[in-house]
Amino acid sequence: MKSTLSKLVGLCAVTLSAACGDPEPTDNLDPITKAQIEDALAQFESNPSAFMNALPQKAGAPSPAFSADVVASRAFISAKNVLRKDGPADAPGSNDQAKNLVDAVSVTALADMHAIRSSSLAESAWSDDYWGLYAGSTAKRYSDPAFPSGEDWKVLTDYVRTKQPMNADDLSPAEKYDLLVGDTGKTLTKFNLDEGKPYYDSSGKVETWMGICHGWAPASFMLQRPTKVVEVLAADGRTKIKFYPSDIKALGSLLWANTSPATKFIGGRCNVKDPAKDANGRIKDTACRDTNAGTWHLAVVNQIGKARRSMVIDATYDYEVWNQPMYGYSYSYFNPQTNKAYATLSYAKVAVADYTNDKFKAYRAPGTTHIVGVSMDARWTVETYPSHNTPDSANRDAISGARYLYTLELDAAGKIIGGEWHQNAHPDFLWVPPPGTRAVSASEPTGTQPVWDGRTAIPTTWQTAARTSSVYGQPLANVVESLVRLSRQ
Repeated sequence: MKSTLSKLVGLCAVTLSAACGDPEPTDNLDPITKAQIEDALAQFESNPSAFMNALPQKAGAPSPAFSADVVASRAFISAKNVLRKDGPADAPGSNDQAKNLVDAVSVTALADMHAIRSSSLAESAWSDDYWGLYAGSTAKRYSDPAFPSGEDWKVLTDYVRTKQPMNADDLSPAEKYDLLVGDTGKTLTKFNLDEGKPYYDSSGKVETWMGICHGWAPASFMLQRPTKVVEVLAADGRTKIKFYPSDIKALGSLLWANTSPATKFIGGRCNVKDPAKDANGRIKDTACRDTNAGTWHLAVVNQIGKARRSMVIDATYDYEVWNQPMYGYSYSYFNPQTNKAYATLSYAKVAVADYTNDKFKAYRAPGTTHIVGVSMDARWTVETYPSHNTPDSANRDAISGARYLYTLELDAAGKIIGGEWHQNAHPDFLWVPPPGTRAVSASEPTGTQPVWDGRTAIPTTWQTAARTSSVYGQPLANVVESLVRLSRQ
């Protein structure tokens, strides 16, 4: 009898003492954070459906602004899937394992992750413009003071087609590239200017959100950061061209947007503006519910905390979180039975039999023995406006983020085997190029290539290949990577 009593006393000590009528256990979670989390959980308990449909709490720099009316319309949800990376074509949920995404799954037990509950990369992925199609993408003369304002695709692109800037330094990144490779037909510039034409012809406008963020996001951490302005010689052997960090970033983003480098992905593709929900507000459509909260937690901790490399998150619910490179995270716990927040895992972990108020009981993974709540503050890099500012550094990056609440399902060994989101607005599609992946153009010269120093014209073989690849909107990787290297010397 004494042994049984000791076990019961021990159980009270490692779950929540307040449940046994004792004072709340001592914990070092920041009081403000604790109050915020517990207030959010109270809202969830009061009206789970409303809370599930609300946007998560955001913090940090916003992405380039879009009108409230356009965001509220949610019309972009179906259209953006045309541009985002291809998703799984097999049964929903079959591509929802962290091992299919991260560089290596080295930790799976929640207790073993405690030492890396907070982690940030050594340097954020670099910020850059999303190069909206409405303004001519990378043919936009962002530094030209006479470049028209507004959102009319025809007005903006006609200016580039018909007007020369007062200062050659104010040419667009695409125009500088054409000059560099000796393309008198301005193939890359015309490709960028024409990208918005089909949309303009069919509807009389080009949506402002359409751009190449799907190229910027991977390029921002797969290509080194351009740091300084570099002056190089054009193909004609006479003209000097200045490429600023923003120019080089634009070409790198375009290269990654219009080529097909290898990528790994997990999650679903939600094409529905208003998917059906259950009584608690939980989305029924599996494709619109992924990535699973357990998969998300495993992916973030293993990729950012352990592998120390970024990944791209893509969420359907608004413009801001669409193809954003992750920078860091931090998380604490909450007890899902009492809705109290803690920094200590043992206070938050609840045995399945003791979780009497589980709104997601019917969906728990087989083999679940314990459930623990998690509040994660995820941080990612967002877009900025291009400029001639130099040198570039992480201090110029814009960082945003959001707080996500979810519960994790643990097996008898404490390993994460599933989870449930407390809000439907969460990252639903995660992807990353494998380490060492290189984006290359369709006509990229192969074999050992010469080292271009910028003081001479680029090799004639590169000039020929560059003009061919520009037909597909692809800058030559040899040129882009050389510009990056020269800017960092």
